[in-house]
Formats: sequence, C-alpha cells, structure tokens
Amino acid sequence: MSIRDEIYTSFKKGDSLTKLIYINLAVFLLVSLVSIVSKLMLVDDSGWFAYISVPADTKLLMYRPWTILTYMFLHRDFFHILFNVLNLYWFGRFFLMFFNQKQLVGLYILGGIFGACSYIIAYNVFPYFHNAVPYSQLLGASASVLAIMMGATVYSPNMEVQLVLIGRVKLKYIAAVLFFLSLFSVAGSNAGGNLAHLGGILCGFLFATSMKRGKDLTKWINCTIDFFVDLFARKPKMKVTYGKRPLTDDQWNERKKNESALIDSILDKIKKSGYDSLTAEEKKTLFNQSPKN
Repeated sequence: MSIRDEIYTSFKKGDSLTKLIYINLAVFLLVSLVSIVSKLMLVDDSGWFAYISVPADTKLLMYRPWTILTYMFLHRDFFHILFNVLNLYWFGRFFLMFFNQKQLVGLYILGGIFGACSYIIAYNVFPYFHNAVPYSQLLGASASVLAIMMGATVYSPNMEVQLVLIGRVKLKYIAAVLFFLSLFSVAGSNAGGNLAHLGGILCGFLFATSMKRGKDLTKWINCTIDFFVDLFARKPKMKVTYGKRPLTDDQWNERKKNESALIDSILDKIKKSGYDSLTAEEKKTLFNQSPKN
C-alpha cells in the first residue's frame, strides 16, 4: 500500500478528531505550496490569502462571510500549526472521554466562530485597534482548540495531564494559565489572536455548562452539517427488474405457507439436535427470516 493510500485509509476510517487534524495539515500543505510557487513567480500571495482569512474590517467581511469558517483551518507558520495540531490531539482525546465525536466537530466550529466574533468586535469597539482594522486579518485553529480544551476542563477540572519537565498537572490549572496569558496579551503584538483565544475559551465554558443542564449548543451546527452531507451524498441507484410478474394473492399465500412450514421444521430440528446440527443453508434461511432493526 502506497503512502497516499495509507493516508486515505487512515482519514476514511479515522474518527472526527483524526479528520480535523488531517484537514488542518492538508490546508497547511496546500497553502505552503501555493506560497512557494507565488514567490518563485514573483507574485504577491497576500491578495488571495486575504480571501480565506477573517478581516477585522466589517465592510470586507460582508463580501467574505465564508472566512469565518475557513480561517480556523488556516496556518502559515510551521510551529503555529504544530502546536495547534498537538494541542488539538491532546485536548481532543480528553474531550472525547465525556462527549461524542459530533460534539467535538461542532465545538471546533463554534469555538472558531466565537473567536472570530470576539476579534472583530474588539477591533471595531476599542480605539486602540482602530488604525489596524483596515489591514488586520485573523487565522489559525487556536480558538477552536481552546474551546475544546475548556469544554473538557469545565466538565472534569481535576483530570490530570502529564507535562514534560513538569509532571502531572490538573486541567483546570492549564486552562487558567492559558486564559490569563491570553487576557494579559490582548494589547500585545498578537492582539487579534489572543482576543480570539478568549472567545474560544468562553465558548468552551458555555458549552460545558450548558451540557450539564442537558442543552447541547452544538446541535444546530451538527444538524446543518448532516443536512449538507445528506444533500450531496450519493443516492443508491434504483434497481429495476424486468420479466417478473407480481404474485397473485393465492401464490403469495402459498409461498408464505411453505416458508412457515420450512421455519417450523428448522425450529423442530434445533429442539431435537441443537443449533449446530443445522446445515449452512438452514442457518441462512433462519437468519433471513429473523426480524431486523
């Protein structure tokens, strides 16, 4: 099996967490390849890149609404995607201990939306960011990853994680450190990213607290995803059979009578000699007549 086939099989058979990681890596490789080609051709790639990153300018956002979704799978720096993918894997595994795979995908998307909204709102409300609004763009999966982390943390705050050089640390302390790092860095060089982090953390908190009350905030997202999956899914072709006439009532009754007699004889045989005494054909007949859910 080739590497391509192995990757395809791993993606197809993998869980939702695996698929999210593969999608992030695939987008990163594609964007990196296009950027390399653009540089070799002396073409500025910032123009097309702006169409998949979230702009802070609400006027631009009106013409690029899809960026609220595309940005959360987008990375340009190797270490940026490395840390996000590793954190997504670690926290995603913890998350799946308490929630299902659909909720993982739903919270990933919802956390990204919260992150984009907090970034856009802050840049357009606080005067500190006004000069940066026309050219500021947001990208990366950090808000989505932190939403998943916070969801698992709120649901099980005392779960311990093994950290290199530190040892076992409870999730609630990791979440607290990441929250305060983001909060105290909202006026720094990566202000937009840290604002998005706070939005993702808030989303994860709201999701987990709502789940404790029996309400799933990601349900509408998963219903939307299911709708489009069903819409574009391949429908099985209708099988048309020619040359067969429908049975008459007498013929149908006769066939059911014969089938019933055959089943009765098989059941009698089981009573006398046990199930293992049946032939392969008799077992198949019995299985085909059993009720299916």
